[in-house]
Amino acid sequence: MARRRFFVDEVRNGRAEIAGEEAHHLTRVLRVAVGQQFEISDDRQVYLAEVQEARKDLVRFAIVSKLDPGPPTPPVTLVCALIKFDRLEWMIEKATELGVARIVPVETERSEHGLFHAAQKRVERWRRIALEASQQARRGFLPTIEDPVGLTTHLQHRYDFRVRLEEESGALALALPVPWKEQSMALAIGPEGGWTEKERAVMNAAGWSAMSLGGNILRAETAALAGLAIVAHGWHQQQSHRNMPENAPDR
Repeated sequence: MARRRFFVDEVRNGRAEIAGEEAHHLTRVLRVAVGQQFEISDDRQVYLAEVQEARKDLVRFAIVSKLDPGPPTPPVTLVCALIKFDRLEWMIEKATELGVARIVPVETERSEHGLFHAAQKRVERWRRIALEASQQARRGFLPTIEDPVGLTTHLQHRYDFRVRLEEESGALALALPVPWKEQSMALAIGPEGGWTEKERAVMNAAGWSAMSLGGNILRAETAALAGLAIVAHGWHQQQSHRNMPENAPDR
């Protein structure tokens, strides 16, 4: 059975600690005890660590050794329109499990009234959801959850590859850049009702290519995860081929 993995704020002088609510969860729910070994990450390196002290408000670790953090995650940013929070939070959890590097919630013309203001107060909750999903998925590094922003404001950010998912006929099927090394990619998901014509025009002018997941009309969270799964699979496939010895037989 794989060891549990936890995230810590920092590792200093071969020591690390988890305090507060997370420590309470570790000691009272997971029954973490002195002498047990776990994997911890400071969001830069993964370590094997042994519990030196376990109290309800504080767990201290001693570093045993450095570990391989595992395969790199695809450098993909999910630019997602603000939708109802229960569905958005589920999306954040599952996108984290799939390996997303960054999530940017954006206000669009068809976002529900009041969501943007309310979202400002939910960001820390979303980061907590991403933290817990990262520990469950045994990620080496946490995704970045950005503060909500207006769509047109975020379009000023530069990515090497920019894709918006579309339901309109004529959009090409979602495909990956080949070859894809370390270049950044953004995948934009619209709200219920899709992008407005004005938003399409602005995104076209900013270099965002329209791509499709097929003929079915998908909910925003379904489209986000389907698109991200395609991108993540393609990324890992390309990484595997890149690391394959030159004389390895084709399969």
